[in-house]
Amino acid sequence: MENNLLEDISVSQKAANNIRILSAAMVEKAKSGHPGGAMGGADFIHVLYSEFLKYDPKDPTWINRDRFFLDPGHMSPMLYSVLAMQDKYSMEELSNFRQWGSPTPGHPEVDVLRGVENTSGPLGQGHAMGVGAAIAERFLAAKFGEWMSHKTYAYISDGGIQEEISQGAGRIAGFLGLSNLIMFYDANQIQLSTTVDEVTNEDTKAKYEAWGWNVIVIDGNDHEQIRKALYQAHDETEKPTLIIGNTVMGKGALGEKGESYEAMTSTHGQPLTGAGASFVKTVENLGGDAENPFQIFPEVAALYEDVREFNQSYAQKKKLDAAVWAEENPELAKKLSDFYEMKTIENVDFSQIEQQEGVATRAASSKVLSVFAEKVENMIVSSADLSNSDKTDGFLKKTTVITKENYGGGFLQAGVSELTMACLANGMALHGGVIPVVGTFFVFSDYMKPAYRLSALMELPVKYVWTHDAFRVGEDGPTHQPVEHEAQIRLMERLQNHNGENSMLALRPADADETTVAWEMALKNVKTPSALVLSRQNIKALPLETGTRYEASKSAEKGGYIVKDVENPDIILVASGSEVSTLVAGAELLEELKVRIVSVPSEGLFRKQEKAYQEEVLPASVPKFGLTAGLPVTLLELVGDQGKVCGLNHFGYSAPASVLDEKFGFTATYVAQEVRAYLASLK
Repeated sequence: MENNLLEDISVSQKAANNIRILSAAMVEKAKSGHPGGAMGGADFIHVLYSEFLKYDPKDPTWINRDRFFLDPGHMSPMLYSVLAMQDKYSMEELSNFRQWGSPTPGHPEVDVLRGVENTSGPLGQGHAMGVGAAIAERFLAAKFGEWMSHKTYAYISDGGIQEEISQGAGRIAGFLGLSNLIMFYDANQIQLSTTVDEVTNEDTKAKYEAWGWNVIVIDGNDHEQIRKALYQAHDETEKPTLIIGNTVMGKGALGEKGESYEAMTSTHGQPLTGAGASFVKTVENLGGDAENPFQIFPEVAALYEDVREFNQSYAQKKKLDAAVWAEENPELAKKLSDFYEMKTIENVDFSQIEQQEGVATRAASSKVLSVFAEKVENMIVSSADLSNSDKTDGFLKKTTVITKENYGGGFLQAGVSELTMACLANGMALHGGVIPVVGTFFVFSDYMKPAYRLSALMELPVKYVWTHDAFRVGEDGPTHQPVEHEAQIRLMERLQNHNGENSMLALRPADADETTVAWEMALKNVKTPSALVLSRQNIKALPLETGTRYEASKSAEKGGYIVKDVENPDIILVASGSEVSTLVAGAELLEELKVRIVSVPSEGLFRKQEKAYQEEVLPASVPKFGLTAGLPVTLLELVGDQGKVCGLNHFGYSAPASVLDEKFGFTATYVAQEVRAYLASLK
């Protein structure tokens, strides 16, 4: 059919309408999705990608490319459409939106080769990742020079602005003066089930200005205003910029009689026809062919070909500049390469880290972190206002804090914002070149669950340090005593990612030297997130039979290993963390029995070992007794159907740790008593 409308509007507007058509068509064909927001945001995304976003068409992983972080993942059709104009997706792939095996899932999943920088979906996390990436960019520029600087763009919706995480991300970005960060707020005033004015009347502009942002308010569907705002954002050198774009939900949508279906809640989360609008009339109104909507207008294709050529030339020039810098600065160039290839981890000789016996594993972790501060120059450690308690201050004491005046520091003071901190770490890892570490109490891992779940989904090597791992927090009471938390982490550890690997490496070391090995495993794990679950209280060192303590602990690399052995054991005692030393003490009272003691810092990793090794450590024929400071389910699979686990089935209480040990039965005497009773029950 003839698209007469195309003769009357600019190529820029044609491109935006093309994005609207493709977005609506994807959702219509899938009979599922969110067309309205994508149609409203099409103008900004087109202007950004065609005129401002710098990238290398032939090298998608180019380290100096601009990054774009989408927060509202439900607006994926908009992103896929503009990336299709860059030849990242075919029309067939767009037409298979939300289908099995398609590279166009309902919410974007990180795929840098196709231009998708982050997995987004749970609102709020996407833009917080953008803040993290912007911090990583400033960190690297401070160390290697502004020649490698680039912009970080984020796109947020009404829902993301309302999510609590926006408080932390906005506060930190403003405080740090991240002028390399530009965020577009798609303010269409429509939510999934209602309108914004029925939810809030806050002054978003004033809120972000109070956090230290540069705020620009525009008509988000006016291309000239979008351009002007982006130029102003580029000129800003002291603050991050928020562009509040007042857009129209479902822009261009029409009904069967030509009536407007714009600015309606109904088009937010369902196909246009499901919302009562007419897909055919809408596509025709936007200048497309309703019978063949999956196409890029020739003028738009030509425009984006010019964009690719420009960016190719731009990237080549920047790479020539980088080559000149590398020739003039060979040592720095080698260091930059090491940063991105994660070769900095080779600088640490873990066998030379001397631990004090009998200390808390959080203190042992601090000792390792102090070495990292001197040896792993691309590590950024953060803590949620707990560095002196989670002992990440071992790193802090040998580096400086990241501030607006010191982007090259190694420690980020996140304040009391665990979820935000974890999302920033994800963004840092996505950016590349840095190793992010975040610390807080284990009980507060609940606050971080959405973020470490995305760490696992995106296969990011973020390091989580969770201390105060049991009821032995004591006097702080049940609110601060993690009981069910290890079970939750072990469940995550069991999940497999798309590569068939365990989605997380979770390690609960049993003493100081096992903590050293746990950190070695975590640092060298560059494929998934790692978690170290550490004690507040001191732990007696495990018995040493041969070699150094470090050498004895190296068997932890298999996830589970024999700490103390005998021939033909009568009973095997199994635990992780501080409970292992309790089992050792209990075994000393079981003089009439031959007792094997097994430490399993990572059940997920242990189950990845050869079956023969698993049987060697935990033979099916030998009775097993487990002890855990958490839920008994944590060890049930390890002890088997006939085994016994002593754990907690209740919350903790406020009392000294030693008192709780007595009350809850975590003593040598109790272990010996329970083991004898268990074996008697088998006769």
